[in-house]
Amino acid sequence: MKYPGRVIKVGETDATVVKALKNALNDALALHGAQAIELDPDNPLFGLRMKQAVQLFQTRNLDAQGQPLKADGAVGAITWAALFGQAQVPSAEAATDTFLAQVLQVAAQEEHKGVREIPKNSNRGPEVDAYLERAGVSSGLSWCCAFVYWCFDQAALAQGRANPMFKTAGCLAHWNNAVKRGARRIPAADAVANPSLVQPGMVFIMDFGGGLGHTGFVERVEGGHIVTIEGNTDASMTREGGGVYRLTRKLLSGNKGFIDYAGL
Repeated sequence: MKYPGRVIKVGETDATVVKALKNALNDALALHGAQAIELDPDNPLFGLRMKQAVQLFQTRNLDAQGQPLKADGAVGAITWAALFGQAQVPSAEAATDTFLAQVLQVAAQEEHKGVREIPKNSNRGPEVDAYLERAGVSSGLSWCCAFVYWCFDQAALAQGRANPMFKTAGCLAHWNNAVKRGARRIPAADAVANPSLVQPGMVFIMDFGGGLGHTGFVERVEGGHIVTIEGNTDASMTREGGGVYRLTRKLLSGNKGFIDYAGL
């Protein structure tokens, strides 16, 4: 059964969805006897007993990346994929907007080059300095957003058109000002509930508080996960890494949201 595009939790009123979940949980847990959590598929309610069954499933299973499921008793896209299969959740392999497709191509070329800070942990290097200069700031600063701007600008130069992205090296400044350039913002809660809202070519924004953030590109969408290309990170997914990397993150990682420049 296809993911319905929202988080399913206690109080869900769609009897068809509840029945499908109860059948899948009964099959997955295969528990019987006095101590078992066995659900009645003909009961259309998502109650506390069903929440317990979801939590038990979540504690016993992994997501598509081999990571533990969040045992919160709610069924989002990641838990849905674990129950029904990855093919039953939204996926998107490529940007449909031709300009954003070229932006991603530029980003992928930088990742393929293996751009790294020189020296290590310096926020410096030939490519890094170029990213920061293009965004209009001094070398030696955090550069993830400058990398995003540089990729947009390179694609715009190649097409002989204006760069639609708001010019900044600040992740949260980008989030706050993107709408001035006509971009659309998707809050993180909406994206997590309905991954089909997120598409390749969008920019994710993370907010760590205190004015600190991180950003990068969505290259692909795989249900509740996104494949990204991002600068100033590394395999640990830090916001202060040493290069341009391709990573796989949960949608929730973009805890501020996503910016969409499609059609601009």
